[in-house]
Amino acid sequence: MQHLVLTVIGADQTGLVKSLSEILNKNEANWLASNLSHLRGYFAGVIEVAVPESNLVSLTNELSNIDGLTVTTYLSNHVEAHQEQELEFVITGNDRRGIVQDLASVISHKGANIVSFVSTHQTAPNWGGELFHAVARVILPAGLSADVIVEALEQLASDIIVDVELDKAS
Repeated sequence: MQHLVLTVIGADQTGLVKSLSEILNKNEANWLASNLSHLRGYFAGVIEVAVPESNLVSLTNELSNIDGLTVTTYLSNHVEAHQEQELEFVITGNDRRGIVQDLASVISHKGANIVSFVSTHQTAPNWGGELFHAVARVILPAGLSADVIVEALEQLASDIIVDVELDKAS
């Protein structure tokens, strides 16, 4: 089996996920993981699939012909290694320009890797402004305590609240 990572983007319209899944199924591909979103009138996402090598060319050709959707295919030879520890952190605070850069810098500086990051922005009338909320899954390098990252994140600003949940599979 060949593992692929697909990026997809196009103007949102009914049936895009259906079209993608039908083409994958027709080519005997297995939909392994995805993150799909509707953002300001666009459908955007990333999908990981496994496909028999004999169907690779047919699959990529059919994906490139979906009306209104741009699909980019990346072939992956990466083999997942057992990770030391994974944690999920939830961050809430007043929104400001640069908050994602600050979060990513702290995590990267400590040697950890963000494997999933989902953020939202919303009006917070009770807080008197805009609210930033993020959920991130982070893989820690061997020997690094989750507390080190949590403490560094909490030092970014007094209004940031960080909740941490250790991955139960670690």
